[in-house]
Amino acid sequence: MLDLGNRVSIYQPEQPGLIFPDLPAFDTVCEERRHRKERLVAACRAFARQGFDYGFAGHLTVRDPERPELYWTNPMCVHFAKVKMSNLILVDHAGTVIEGRHAVNRAGFVLHANVHEEHPDIVAMCHAHTTYGVAWCATGRRIDPITQDACAFFEDHVVIGEQGGQVAVENHAGSDVAKAFKGVKAALHQNHGLLTASRHSIESAAFWFIALERCCQQQLDVAASGIEPIRIPADRARYSREHVGSEYIGWLHFQTIWNQLVEDEPDMFD
Repeated sequence: MLDLGNRVSIYQPEQPGLIFPDLPAFDTVCEERRHRKERLVAACRAFARQGFDYGFAGHLTVRDPERPELYWTNPMCVHFAKVKMSNLILVDHAGTVIEGRHAVNRAGFVLHANVHEEHPDIVAMCHAHTTYGVAWCATGRRIDPITQDACAFFEDHVVIGEQGGQVAVENHAGSDVAKAFKGVKAALHQNHGLLTASRHSIESAAFWFIALERCCQQQLDVAASGIEPIRIPADRARYSREHVGSEYIGWLHFQTIWNQLVEDEPDMFD
């Protein structure tokens, strides 16, 4: 084990005084709420930039810090690129919109509400119908440790085979997904698509979703080449996951996306 001192990650600089992202601290719950909502909007905008849109499919959620039985989510039938502070909605576990003018995505409420209710420690969750994620999920296979990036998910994701491909619109339909998220950050819902969850932040959940989609693309590209890939041994894969697959690292990766969005898309805050 590496001696990190007071640092969370080896990527944090040992040399003081350098510009580097700091984890946020809040004086009031209102500050924390605004922070979470801003990052939820940014995650939606990031998904738009990645081309993760597919009609009204796709939903991202983050718990309210004061009322953790409620969560903020993107509105139904609003493109990821058009999500902003003013059109987010606050929803309870029964699917009732508590704040906001837009309807909630029924499938999103069923999946996310079940996960949030089953796991009080999960802060945020992401799902979208992406090209490579959906394609890889049709294989019913896990992500193989064939790249350093893929190692971030080694022994930290599951395949959910139950009800795979069936649209989740009934209240009980998310129960299998909820059970699967015990101690992992990602799930491949067979014949459906990718889901990520974070016990840290919406930023972490969103980045690991983007990363998982890229891993699925790499898996499919290698499979299409017909060349047998070299698997990374389990001990090395675990070592890599420890240093490049944590919740903190997901949060840290997202800071590059956040900084770009703040500069390019100030309408996020409308």
